[in-house]
Amino acid sequence: MPGIYLHIPFCKQACHYCNFHFSTSLRHKPTMLEAMLQEIRLRRDYLQGATLDSIYFGGGTPSLLSTAELMRFFDTIFHYFAVAPDAEITLEANPDDLTVDKIAALRQTPVNRLSIGIQSFAEVDLQWMNRAHRADEAQICIENALAAGFDNLTVDLIYGAPTMPDAQWIANIQKVLDYGIPHVSCYALTVEPETALAHFVKTGKTRPVDEEQAARQFEILVQMLQTHGYEHYEISNFALPGRYARHNSSYWSGEAYLGIGPSAHSFDGGLVRRWNVAHNAHYWQYMATTPEALSQLQGTLFEQEVLSPAQRYNEYVMTALRTMWGVQADHLWRMHEAFAAHFEQKVQPFIRAGQVQHFDQTYTLTAAGKLLADFIAAELFFEN
Repeated sequence: MPGIYLHIPFCKQACHYCNFHFSTSLRHKPTMLEAMLQEIRLRRDYLQGATLDSIYFGGGTPSLLSTAELMRFFDTIFHYFAVAPDAEITLEANPDDLTVDKIAALRQTPVNRLSIGIQSFAEVDLQWMNRAHRADEAQICIENALAAGFDNLTVDLIYGAPTMPDAQWIANIQKVLDYGIPHVSCYALTVEPETALAHFVKTGKTRPVDEEQAARQFEILVQMLQTHGYEHYEISNFALPGRYARHNSSYWSGEAYLGIGPSAHSFDGGLVRRWNVAHNAHYWQYMATTPEALSQLQGTLFEQEVLSPAQRYNEYVMTALRTMWGVQADHLWRMHEAFAAHFEQKVQPFIRAGQVQHFDQTYTLTAAGKLLADFIAAELFFEN
């Protein structure tokens, strides 16, 4: 079943590594939220009446929203969309926002899952990343969330930072294990263009990412979490059995989803992708329109592309190979026999190298292959 993603484009401050679309000024937050509510109304037919299985508030920092602001979104979504009784409803949150009062207020909303941007439990790492929270807040917010009854938690961690030796990375993972967090998302530090980190590397203020350190810490991560019963169900995601992130899983399985807000992406579940303009003022100006005018705003409010069969194949290979469910040979044959034949030929060198394993018509990455996931997927792409 499909989901809705809402991009809340506001943050207290800019993390040095982040290239997501956001603003650190909250002056126009009411105008932005009104525009997003209007987009929900205008695009109520995008999912063709399908029942929602997930609602995801991302960003940015959605935990900056008040309970009243969140409830306006829920009132609008529940008015225009059917929502499954057991839908996964996630709010991304920063630890400094998750006070006891805030958590108690969130318990009175439909939010039933918190995605907490911990990144590290060490002060030196948080300061280097320019995170808004302190190390003690990272622990306190988890304890308060668990005490309040939020047992469906996921935390984000970053590895490969120059301030993070292996011992600290191990301590970060151990902290997650100690709290019994059911879902963990872990990302290698990357230097994205036009970020503060990119400038620091270019000017020599900080050293480039150490690829060997990142690979070593990834292997530590996999070993520790799998030893404690977590399933490595996607390259960057680990969960206790049955605790997978439903919303994110829909992206990897090619389900339809509706993206609301500036820079948000949508997919119709077939061949059409679209994404909104990544400019706050332009977004809210364009949203002051009518349903009839909305479709005429391609190139201004949003961009759109119709995927070719080859692009759809490439997307399937890229996403499916990242998961523990892998690439299914019968699915490739249903797409087109040329794609199946191409894949089966191109994947052989990686099977011989021990980077891809093949069992019962399913192709998955081995531990060695997971270190080269993007490269392997690109080598399997079908060129038009």
